[in-house]
Amino acid sequence: VQLQASGGGLVQSGGSLRLSCTPSFPLGSYAIGWFRQAPGEDRELVASMIGGGHIDYAASVKGRFTISRSVAENTLSLQMNSLKPEDTGRYYCRIGQYWGQGTQVTVSS
Repeated sequence: VQLQASGGGLVQSGGSLRLSCTPSFPLGSYAIGWFRQAPGEDRELVASMIGGGHIDYAASVKGRFTISRSVAENTLSLQMNSLKPEDTGRYYCRIGQYWGQGTQVTVSS
């Protein structure tokens, strides 16, 4: 089982990034989510999609981030707009019980 995450990088404050995560198995209707962990901090939930499409966002990203899934492309994504320095961290995708290896996002002020 592998989850390949990509799309991280260095961006200026106010910029955008799109993270993608492709599993080695069919995405189907698994619960999906994106988490992030800043240095010295606990891993926190950023966005999740479960069941029939119920979506939750952390208050700090609501209105700026959008989680989505594509069964056709077998990919889950996180569109991140209006990025802030406090969004800096390592971002992890999760599909069901499986975790990706993480991709680094750094937002400069």
